[in-house]
Amino acid sequence: MGRDLAAIAAFAAGVALLTWALDSGVWLTFVMLTLYAALLAQAWNLLGGYGGQFSFGHALFFGCGAYVQAIAQLQGGLNAWVALALAVVVAGAVGLAVGALTFRYGLKGSYFALVTLAFAEVFRILAVSVEFTGGGVGLMLPLQESVANLQFGTRKGYIGVVLGFVVAALLVTAWLRHSRFGAQLQAVRDNEDAARAVGVDPYRTKLGAITLSGAFMGAAGAFYLQVFQYIDPSIAFGPHVSVEALVGAIVGGMGTLWGPVLGALVLHLLADLTRNLFGQLPGLNMVIYGTVLVLIVMFLPRGLSGMGRSVRELWRRDRG
Repeated sequence: MGRDLAAIAAFAAGVALLTWALDSGVWLTFVMLTLYAALLAQAWNLLGGYGGQFSFGHALFFGCGAYVQAIAQLQGGLNAWVALALAVVVAGAVGLAVGALTFRYGLKGSYFALVTLAFAEVFRILAVSVEFTGGGVGLMLPLQESVANLQFGTRKGYIGVVLGFVVAALLVTAWLRHSRFGAQLQAVRDNEDAARAVGVDPYRTKLGAITLSGAFMGAAGAFYLQVFQYIDPSIAFGPHVSVEALVGAIVGGMGTLWGPVLGALVLHLLADLTRNLFGQLPGLNMVIYGTVLVLIVMFLPRGLSGMGRSVRELWRRDRG
């Protein structure tokens, strides 16, 4: 645990120093969006990587966080920081409710994945249909730059906020790696029946994991709103958010501490490279995401963070 904490502290210090040294808006935006993608991937990793519960609808929690952040400020008159805390709590509570409905009936594997996708679509339709979400038009925050209002004049302020969330997610992940609850969660992931036989309650364990996962996903949604100051149902509950979260975790390495961060970095480098080279071909980044995902699953099943072990196993298999 001490080694993980030291690595997380070094990571936070390194990103903070890099942010302080950079003056280019392009590079600051790259750092911000990479950290944002890492937060999405790490949130998914808590449930999908450590809990083994693959979700195709994590946009549900993202959208709930974004809309709570917007509604609390625009209609509730709450301070942006208070609204942020409320968004995290509500998204976690939605995760708890979804888990209670799905895990109670033993849904897992492809059934769980499809149910989460269905929940996200139901919430998207609800957001289009009701007035307090702005319907299909969405909601827009007024521009009021100040730290108290969680709106900054430069990307450096936003990087500080999202870095705090990423560090918090890394600390929770490190705790899962070394705690009793984390051991129970991984036991449920590996063999639910065996875990139950030794006294682990799979239902309560998975419920805790989806609550944590939903809370961090809600934080990502609230952060997105503060940066771009606009949200609508297709952005909040659309499949692209879920895809970015799960692909980042899978490419980097599920069930690892640094895999989601590595996956987010590599995918954003690829996205920027393809955008610069093939800017006239919209949607190419999704093609790249799909291609990279297929290659990773085929040749590096442990992701980029487990590349060394995967290569050694392939080498032994070829020699054998």
